[in-house]
Amino acid sequence: MPGKRNDKLVYELHAQVCSVLSNAKRLEIIDLLRHGERTAGELCRRMSLSKANVSQQLSIMRAKGILLARREGRNVFYRLSQPRMLKAYDLLREVLLEKLEAQGTIARGLRGGGTAMALTGEKQ
Repeated sequence: MPGKRNDKLVYELHAQVCSVLSNAKRLEIIDLLRHGERTAGELCRRMSLSKANVSQQLSIMRAKGILLARREGRNVFYRLSQPRMLKAYDLLREVLLEKLEAQGTIARGLRGGGTAMALTGEKQ
């Protein structure tokens, strides 16, 4: 029974992390923090978003343990708490890009009249 309780806990934690990652702005923040710390102001400029909006996203990510913050004078620097999460981020991004590429191939096939072949991947 202890194993099942641990599994349930891990599923719950996984769901919480995935809920944080289900927002495009938060995914962009993760990508921007890929190479190290940034201040909220830097993130605002790079994302072309208001400070209130970025601060809200940062707060959610900190609360869920995705980000760590460090104060230096008037600035707060944010960084990923677990940089290894970028492996999952990159893998999912690759899968999505492949999917979009395949859909483009299907769409081109539909426009070109090769509907069945494009959908099944068959060659003439």
